[in-house]
Amino acid sequence: MTTTRENGSLYSKIENGIGIIEFGHPASNSFPGVLLERLEKAISEYSDNTEVKVIILKSEGEKAFCAGASFDELMAVETMQQGKVFFSGFANVLNAMRNCKKLIIGRIQGKTVGGGVGLIAACDYAMATEAASIKLSELSIGIGPFVIAPAIERKIGVAGLGELTLAAHEWKTAYWAKDKGLYARVFENIKDLDKEITIFTEKLASYNPQALLEMKRVLWKGTENWTTILMENAAISGELVLSDFTRNALSKFKE
Repeated sequence: MTTTRENGSLYSKIENGIGIIEFGHPASNSFPGVLLERLEKAISEYSDNTEVKVIILKSEGEKAFCAGASFDELMAVETMQQGKVFFSGFANVLNAMRNCKKLIIGRIQGKTVGGGVGLIAACDYAMATEAASIKLSELSIGIGPFVIAPAIERKIGVAGLGELTLAAHEWKTAYWAKDKGLYARVFENIKDLDKEITIFTEKLASYNPQALLEMKRVLWKGTENWTTILMENAAISGELVLSDFTRNALSKFKE
């Protein structure tokens, strides 16, 4: 069952040392700013919760994993400052995932666009179904995936980022994403995915917490400057969204 709430929903619970964070929105699990703020807060809270050994990040329903940032909020941007604030939402979440003291396991059940691909890339380990295709369509409307680009490059390299970004009209399959390193494993259906997610996270939760923390630090070594870089990139997107090209492109989508 999926939420019908205009600002989306976010639920979190702890089971056997595993912190489960589930987000949802009626528009294909997209993110309005308020929902991004709630996700950032939930990740930070579980980071400091000693009861939590590992985190699962998932979304509601059986279709799309995440459609990226709210299209309605993007359309409403009228100033450069508003644009920077809009795009900084994902920057804050990515930094929360990077700074989180717990490993984050992504459960990807369906298609993902834009900022949602950045969320997947910021997971420490992600599993998906065959339906979990990905696309970065930002260039097609005159902007670019600048905020999430560092996270995606970290996972699939500059060549993979370029292929995914420049082919802005193309969906890349779940197996393409696995070959590039975005997904660790791909399953035929959600049932098999959930079974393996449970087995994998229960094993992780049984390991030495200090060893898991040190491994997290190793995986994210060299990203210490992201606090600054992601905000600078948010400003770039915030400026581009006001361009005539983007305004015209967005108006066509609205029609």
